[in-house]
Amino acid sequence: MKSRLRLEQLEEELRNLKTGNAQLEREKNKLQDDLRTASQYIKELEQKIYKANLTSLELLKQLREAENEIETLRAYIVLLKQRISVYIPVKDDQIDRKLAEYINNYPERSKLKIMFMRESDGIY
Repeated sequence: MKSRLRLEQLEEELRNLKTGNAQLEREKNKLQDDLRTASQYIKELEQKIYKANLTSLELLKQLREAENEIETLRAYIVLLKQRISVYIPVKDDQIDRKLAEYINNYPERSKLKIMFMRESDGIY
């Protein structure tokens, strides 16, 4: 009788262990599903970050190119300002054209302070 009681206790304990084992298996499967979901979410975030980084790099490249172009245009503007004619000659007057050529090509035009006007052929 004692052995029968002991056997029943062991069988009850076995059922309890099987029930506990089944519950642990369900929890394990749930955790594995959660882990797969989290892994997929992290992978999607990493892809978005990668794309955002590529976009950022492209924008930085475009910004550098734009800055270079701005500097080139600034230099060109300075050059054009230096080439602007200070004196515009009368087309048919050869002396006036030579005078304009001299004034407009003078290396230190900013130092030219004398103002004059052509009144007539050869007279200023």
